[in-house]
Amino acid sequence: MLVPFSELSKASKVWIYQANRSFSTDELVEITRKLDDFLTNWAAHGAGLKAGYDIKYNRFITIAVDNEHHSASGCSIDASVHFIQQLEKEYNVDLMDKMNVSFKNGEFVAYKSLIDFKKMVKNRSVSAKTIVFNNLVTNKSEYETNWEVPMEESWHSRFLK
Repeated sequence: MLVPFSELSKASKVWIYQANRSFSTDELVEITRKLDDFLTNWAAHGAGLKAGYDIKYNRFITIAVDNEHHSASGCSIDASVHFIQQLEKEYNVDLMDKMNVSFKNGEFVAYKSLIDFKKMVKNRSVSAKTIVFNNLVTNKSEYETNWEVPMEESWHSRFLK
């Protein structure tokens, strides 16, 4: 059952998918409709999941499920991964590659391979204060407080040493 993201509990499980490019306005309209359809019917063992989504910066899709209602199962998680893979194919975009880093460069969101990002740290093109997106957060509370943080406060800080 689809609910507004804001109505999900703070303990809701989140999955963050970062795109390697920004979506166009038209793509976002289509993707929003597809997310609405998918999450409306998303279920685990026949029980509807209380789920919602958030799209930020025209490139991050965050799906959340309220585990206090029903938890996502292996099969339902597989279904969500398949859904994301379909979006990748339809929009010729990469959403599943976890070996890339997104960070703010002014108001612009940059996307680099992990190797290139490490080089940027070494060359001081980014700093400890650079805002990075910590896609390893696991619940809505962490997403709201620890997703968009200075590099020195995220797992990315290990590159500063």
